[in-house]
Amino acid sequence: MGISASRHERTILLESTGSEPVDFWLKKALHWAIRQSDHVVFFSNNSAYLPGFSLPYAAFPNRLAVGVYKTVAFSPHTDPFDTLYHHHQQHPDFLVGYFGYDLKNRIESLESRHPNALGFPDVYFFQPLHLIDFDRNRMTVRSWGNPDQVIDEITASPLHRRNPPASSASRVRETVRCRVSPEEYRQTVRKIQQDIIDGTVYELNYCMEFFLENTRLDPLSVYDQLTERSPMPFSHFQRIGNHYVIGASPERFLKKTGNRLISQPIKGTIRRGTDPSDDERLRQQLRSSEKEQAENLMIVDLVRNDLARSAETGTVQVDELFGIYPFRQLFQMISTVSATLRADLPFTTAIKNAFPMGSMTGAPKVRAMELIDQYEASRRGLYSGAAGFITPEGDFDLNVVIRSIFYNSSTGDASFSVGSAITYDADPQQEYEECLLKADAILSVLQEAAS
Repeated sequence: MGISASRHERTILLESTGSEPVDFWLKKALHWAIRQSDHVVFFSNNSAYLPGFSLPYAAFPNRLAVGVYKTVAFSPHTDPFDTLYHHHQQHPDFLVGYFGYDLKNRIESLESRHPNALGFPDVYFFQPLHLIDFDRNRMTVRSWGNPDQVIDEITASPLHRRNPPASSASRVRETVRCRVSPEEYRQTVRKIQQDIIDGTVYELNYCMEFFLENTRLDPLSVYDQLTERSPMPFSHFQRIGNHYVIGASPERFLKKTGNRLISQPIKGTIRRGTDPSDDERLRQQLRSSEKEQAENLMIVDLVRNDLARSAETGTVQVDELFGIYPFRQLFQMISTVSATLRADLPFTTAIKNAFPMGSMTGAPKVRAMELIDQYEASRRGLYSGAAGFITPEGDFDLNVVIRSIFYNSSTGDASFSVGSAITYDADPQQEYEECLLKADAILSVLQEAAS
């Protein structure tokens, strides 16, 4: 991989008394990073917790970004995707950051009626001071400073179990609240189904927010516990100042490798079984569900159309349709769509043309986003946006920011959201229960982290 000439690189072999040296060392590095800087972003495929998991086009690398070399200067008066592209052209280096869902308002003629309660910027990218990759039994440091010093500091860094403040234990259990009641949720689902009957939309992803106020969390402890309980191939821990993302995303938004674009929408969820035979029964139930296949197919068609806007004619293809993949708490139906990027387009245009992810909006996308703002009780913010990295060559990998906790340590406010795809034949109560299934791991972790 070519890198900016000024970065210094060093690779070492990792040793550990444990069976998973990479897991041990990346935890040491993450704990070191959080003490070093208020800019820390960590992407993980959780291979230590997902043995044998194999997704087409792989998952995130285990990659840690620490400190700031240079930030991208976004302006409210310019296109953020153009700004990002021009910065990368001028500084062909690694970039790390995210696109918030509400960037939709700068792509289409849309608005967000709810306030930005947590205060996350709509878009944020920076060139990290240190970029550290973990692969098999190796650690590679690419640094604008001294990589040997980074390695020495990580090696000497103690690895302690981080405990959250004990005083927050009962508070977290008592104050996790939802913006909508179960009956309000069901009523909204029925309204959406009437919109579908009227032909306004075909499918709509409806989400609800759980939130805490005036709480204290230890973000890294919460991330450790969420990873252990719900390991995912596109996990994401982020600290930007007082803003934290503690993420366990199973879904890829968009990846670029060379001139190839890959998107992997998820639609279709069922719980895991209590034993192997029950597990297999549920897997087959999801695989053969006409309802889940119809939901998945609608989003696959939407993603195909999104990629076609940036693709060479005739290159959009469905690599896999209705793949069933096992995660710790549930099975997910994942399809893979790919295309060849047009040579005359900036790579950021491909991101813009597909953003936000169709699996988190609905079809048709623009009308679905209008109804989302009408029906949902809070602003999405970073939720259902995309986070990831860009390489010096202009390749990138971005997840869908779901199954994630958003925390502002300066205000004590935290939230997470869950949702599902509403179709004509959806059962409101079953959709509500699916949302609770997706929320279960985060709710449990929040309670355990504070107990």
